[in-house]
Amino acid sequence: MEGLALAIGVIFGLAALGAAIGNSVVISRTIEGVARQPESRGSLMGLMFLGLGLVEAVPIIAVAVGFLLYTNL
Repeated sequence: MEGLALAIGVIFGLAALGAAIGNSVVISRTIEGVARQPESRGSLMGLMFLGLGLVEAVPIIAVAVGFLLYTNL
């Protein structure tokens, strides 16, 4: 039981770490794109928010899977 709780904690931590790395990549590429073509800022920002939403879906799914694993003992 304690081993499963530890494994679920590791799942949550790695999912959060992956989301943080993914968010930083998306935002840095958006900043680079705006620096190169300032007139396309509006469309790049929209795509950035879409990408952030997709990246943030991964840890939410990991949390749901972790809770499912924990409740199905």
